[in-house]
Amino acid sequence: MKDSIVILTGGGPAPGINTVVGTIAKTFLSKGYRVIGLHGGYSAIFSKEPRYTDMDFFLADSIFNRGGSYLMMSRYKPTQEDFEKNFNETFFKENNIKLLVTVGGDDTASTANRIAKFLKSKNYPIQNIHVPKTIDNDLPLPNNQPTFGYNSAKSEGTRVATTVYEDARTSGTWYLISAMGRSAGHLALGIAASCHYPMVVIPEMFNKTDVSIEKIVKLAISSIVKRQLMGVTYGGVMISEGVFHILSDEDLKNSGVTFSFDAHGHPELGKVSKAQVFNTVLENKMKELGIKVKTRPVEIGYDVRCQTPVAFDLTYCSQLAYGVWKLFHAGETGCMVYVDGRGIATPLYLTDLQDPETGKIPPRLVDITSEEVQNVFKYETHYIKPEDYEAAKKYLANPEEYDFYKILNWEYPQD
Repeated sequence: MKDSIVILTGGGPAPGINTVVGTIAKTFLSKGYRVIGLHGGYSAIFSKEPRYTDMDFFLADSIFNRGGSYLMMSRYKPTQEDFEKNFNETFFKENNIKLLVTVGGDDTASTANRIAKFLKSKNYPIQNIHVPKTIDNDLPLPNNQPTFGYNSAKSEGTRVATTVYEDARTSGTWYLISAMGRSAGHLALGIAASCHYPMVVIPEMFNKTDVSIEKIVKLAISSIVKRQLMGVTYGGVMISEGVFHILSDEDLKNSGVTFSFDAHGHPELGKVSKAQVFNTVLENKMKELGIKVKTRPVEIGYDVRCQTPVAFDLTYCSQLAYGVWKLFHAGETGCMVYVDGRGIATPLYLTDLQDPETGKIPPRLVDITSEEVQNVFKYETHYIKPEDYEAAKKYLANPEEYDFYKILNWEYPQD
């Protein structure tokens, strides 16, 4: 019987998954291995009749440059009871599997390690190698190397946001846009900077003050009023989804937006449009101030996860796949594949990234103090400054409260 490898994809989609899977398949097939693609993520391994596909060159060649994931994905996370009662050990033995390749986030990687240890305890050791992915770009890879999928998602997000901005200019409208990114603002900032949006709000901006809906709304109004003073009646405010997740439950409940609540009394954020929430609060505040500006909400998220990978990710993901073969051939296991800027693949272990106390991988945040990021705020965005206070009194009784740097408690930059 041929030696086999099995590939599964976990979590949510990111552009480049098919590139990784297809290129791994091509590489291992050329080395004489059988390549099995599992559908349904880890749920397949804990099923008596897992759904899988035997991959050949023609299948691999037809998917490697496509968006989405040919292998159906799942967020399934097995419990200890699943390991004790439902683990399909027979699947590994009958198919002579030597390597488990997983594509996903840190949870997917952790589960792969658990499976490898479990099989070793059953005297059937296999290697496991993980390929990390996320469009959020928040995995702390060395040397600030991006996570695969981020550049493609940013590219498509930029296309959408550019079209929205053109509509804003054409119709004299302000758009409030929410971009994906649960804990970090890389995607929102990357899209906003690419499109020269007059205001962007990401979690990392609140490094000197507490975040609140009131402050976010004030930042938006600061940009709207500044542009009115410039004679510009349109624009866009880009807000990272991550801001939403660090707001207090009390702030959300007092926002005037109707939420459903979970069993613990927390607002169920996954069921609402973040753009709609902020747009509603912004409209109410502007009505209170007597500012007559038309605003509309737009959500950027699910529409960028399955798009066709851009050239950067096609090349990067191919190199990651080659790295899987390199690490497997070298006998590495229990690691992630990391490819640096020179294309050199090396193993990266979870312990290299985990917090030694919590065991969790801390997210890579936007370096808000870097020159690259500060240049966006200094030269691209529009907001009220001290020299605007007098003119801004036409719209605001206390313009100083809408000063960008005072809202964030930042020091004024030295030009």
